[in-house]
Amino acid sequence: MKRCRISPFGEEDVLVGNRGSGTIFFGYCNMRCVFCQNYELSFGGEGNLISNEKLSDIMLSLQNYYGCHNINLVTPTHFVPNILEALYIAAQKGLNLPLVYNCGGYEKIETLNILDGVIDIYMPDFKYSVPERAKKYSQATDYPDKVKITLKEMDRQVGGLKVDEKGIAYRGLLIRHLMLPGGLEDTKKVLEFIKRELSPDCLVNLMNQYYPTHKALEYGEIARRLSFKEYREAYAFAGKLGLRLV
Repeated sequence: MKRCRISPFGEEDVLVGNRGSGTIFFGYCNMRCVFCQNYELSFGGEGNLISNEKLSDIMLSLQNYYGCHNINLVTPTHFVPNILEALYIAAQKGLNLPLVYNCGGYEKIETLNILDGVIDIYMPDFKYSVPERAKKYSQATDYPDKVKITLKEMDRQVGGLKVDEKGIAYRGLLIRHLMLPGGLEDTKKVLEFIKRELSPDCLVNLMNQYYPTHKALEYGEIARRLSFKEYREAYAFAGKLGLRLV
């Protein structure tokens, strides 16, 4: 059994297209971010308890009824065995959509090895490059080391993001980085790593929609919205690096 909810629309344009991304949100999370914008789900486990068989039915419904472009698995890490069984059941009944692994980037290499050949599109976050910030805001000092290994393995498996003639992604790596107020130098280190270590055609979503929520107001430096100046400088820096941006 697992706790989940679904949404046919949302996410980046290359996933949504004109028929939506078949997004399945799994309850709870393997990170504890103080600024989590989905804390009701990630901390509180909001959603419905379902079986693996029901999960396979949901996947098929997103394909056959909603006509979505892909199956988008959000915070799936702690439910990988259940997801694999559900995928097997659904595949026997005709599921053939690309699978999106939408995660926080805090993964074990052993898990990714199991997913090799199963996942078509990896969409990890790259939250921090500085351990002190990872510890302070997500209680995960080793996050920068873990996420770099994660990204390299994902890149090895699927390479840069590939789209069809309609601009819809069907395979590859799409990296999200949510900019935090006062974190410009950390953002630059994140972008430099992507440029230096990963395929040049990986797609990067430099996100500016941060707002202080959950416990963020307890941390003065992130208890505000991101300024336009901070985002503009980061976006210009990414452009100079030659990154492929959303």
